[in-house]
Amino acid sequence: MLGAVRRQQSEGHSVQVLGVDQHARAEAGDIPSSATLVSIGLANNEVGTIQPVADVIRRAHEIGALVHVDACAGPRWIPIPSGADLVSISGHKLGAGRGGILYVKDGVRIDPLFYGGPQEWGRRAGGEDVGAATAVATALSICSQGRTERSVSASRQSAQLRALLGELGGALTGAEDRLPNFASCAFADRRGEDLLLALDLAGVAASSGSACASGSLDPSHVLLAMGLSLERALGSLRLTTGYATTDEELTRASTIIRSTLARHAARA
Repeated sequence: MLGAVRRQQSEGHSVQVLGVDQHARAEAGDIPSSATLVSIGLANNEVGTIQPVADVIRRAHEIGALVHVDACAGPRWIPIPSGADLVSISGHKLGAGRGGILYVKDGVRIDPLFYGGPQEWGRRAGGEDVGAATAVATALSICSQGRTERSVSASRQSAQLRALLGELGGALTGAEDRLPNFASCAFADRRGEDLLLALDLAGVAASSGSACASGSLDPSHVLLAMGLSLERALGSLRLTTGYATTDEELTRASTIIRSTLARHAARA
């Protein structure tokens, strides 16, 4: 999302990035009355905090602004609030493979992504990827079924991981109102990248930030915006459970995480 913001700035548009609280939660009341377009994520993809999207939509429409919701993170676990003018959805986050959907509310006009033919109502020239569109639509339909049961199971499993991370000295990050499968923390005495390499070699997939920033050694801008120190931000660790994660896998992963962090504590 920040890449699009920087692009708008380079083209001379006035852009304002709103701050967040210590849980990475934005506030609808911070939206200036001069705004014409508001873009917000459904949930933060680093710490899982669910954003007050319904409040943002209400505030934006009160001042006459359009609202775009980046729903790449979240639809598998929580419904997308109604009322947004634009919603973007990523297929691979739903198990549908590459591809995505941009919902455009009736009456909202946008410039074409590619110029050429009249496909996609003039919004994107070129033949439609029917297979990808069908896959994403099917995945969305499947996600809406049994969502509550999956969320309860994911919450139970992520709670175990959060308890483990806290026990091992990590400062837990993210609000109580977060995606149910998230367990993230920040260590003051360990480098996140070092932990990732060690966990990967042991067979546990983890992250030190969002997937969008994977491979970067810079501290997370999200964690810095939350008020974490540079040292803590560099020691971030993000773990998530999946819809197919079993308790046996969770137990094995917990054992590996405990032993890995113990070894790194001894080296620190």
